[in-house]
Amino acid sequence: MSLSRRTALFAGTATTSAFLIPGKVLGANGKVNVAAIGVGGRGGGVLKSINQTGIANVVALCDIALGTKHTAGSEKLFPQAKHFKDFRVMFDQMANQIDAVLVCTPDFSHFPASMMAMSLGKHVYVEKPMARTFQECELMMAAEKKFGVATQMGNQGHSDNNLYQFKAWKEAGIIKDVTHVDAYMNKGRRWHPWGDVTGYPTGEILPANLDWDLWQGTTAEFHEYSNKFHPGNWRGWHQYGTGCFGDWGAHILDTIHQFLDLGLPTTISATKHLIGRNDYIFPMESTINFAFPARGDMPAMDIDWYDGKNNKAPIPKEFGDRQLKGPGKFIYSKEHIFQGGSHGSTLQIVPYEKMRELLKAGKLPKSFGKNSNHYMNFMKACRGEEKTNSPFSVAGPLSQMLTLGCMAQRLGGELQFDRKTQQITNNKTANALLKDNVRKGWEQYYNV
Repeated sequence: MSLSRRTALFAGTATTSAFLIPGKVLGANGKVNVAAIGVGGRGGGVLKSINQTGIANVVALCDIALGTKHTAGSEKLFPQAKHFKDFRVMFDQMANQIDAVLVCTPDFSHFPASMMAMSLGKHVYVEKPMARTFQECELMMAAEKKFGVATQMGNQGHSDNNLYQFKAWKEAGIIKDVTHVDAYMNKGRRWHPWGDVTGYPTGEILPANLDWDLWQGTTAEFHEYSNKFHPGNWRGWHQYGTGCFGDWGAHILDTIHQFLDLGLPTTISATKHLIGRNDYIFPMESTINFAFPARGDMPAMDIDWYDGKNNKAPIPKEFGDRQLKGPGKFIYSKEHIFQGGSHGSTLQIVPYEKMRELLKAGKLPKSFGKNSNHYMNFMKACRGEEKTNSPFSVAGPLSQMLTLGCMAQRLGGELQFDRKTQQITNNKTANALLKDNVRKGWEQYYNV
């Protein structure tokens, strides 16, 4: 695609253009003009939630499959919105009519759309994880800082009670001296029935109205269309998704990562349990260990992640005979054991009798006020009324940890990571995977 004036701005250093000034609300009655990139599946759900805030004016829908049943719901809900298949064309034609952008495409294509939007001064909400590679997360954090826009990653529980509870309990000294976490997600995944995958699928008929070349985005290695890629199945492939861990780790480990100031691990190990590992799709079952050094007055700690239907995390005896419901975690500290679920689920101290005693003694903060949900929080941030709860500066290191775990699932063994140089020091193959091979014509998005 030839570079238009606005697109060319991305690769240059001119940041004084009117298109690069964030925060100018153009919608009527103070509403935020919103463009959505990826409007089927999860994207359609995010779009509905943003619309329900009452302060969004949806002006554009962009999807490689517009005009198909995959996007029909969003098209029907917003008949006044202009239609595009290519986000670059959308920005060329109406950048000065957009205040904020929703990016709900597959993991591997979050990056270019988000980078272009930020370079044009647009606030960005991007689904989790932020991007597929370590480098892309790093560049998105740099762009957030350079262009001064509001950003939010779509781990929606990070604006719910668990955020405020974890913060309050840590400040009250209830959560302290954490030494270990067991986190788990044991639901079946879409790629589990595929069996032994030995290559990429070929030979399927490309559906009408689907721009498959554009779907490939920045990916240098082209693969023919398959319904094992689109829609939704892309998540199971190393080249396109981040598997179970990237999907759910952002919902389960987010408050632990932020408030325990974890940053990046020193070692990432996939040595205990790894079933179905290959070069193409994520394992059927895996256990990953992350080791973190001491931080300030907090001791060194580690996290074990368990996924796969039969790969259960150990349950402490203090939990008794209660049944686990859904994904979650156990947090082990010197004084307490905490159990929690995913998203905004609040923590409990186990055994529960101990928590009841602390509540009765008035030692547990339990009221966290009324706060904006994740979507309202983002929309208000676009208007300068709030700060986002999961900006790229917070979500970026979490997403980078997720990408490192995905690399361990792909390669197996132990990876040694230098937190200062941000390099993997014991595995050249793994270190090369910190970034992706970029398709010709898409390099400009990697220059901040």
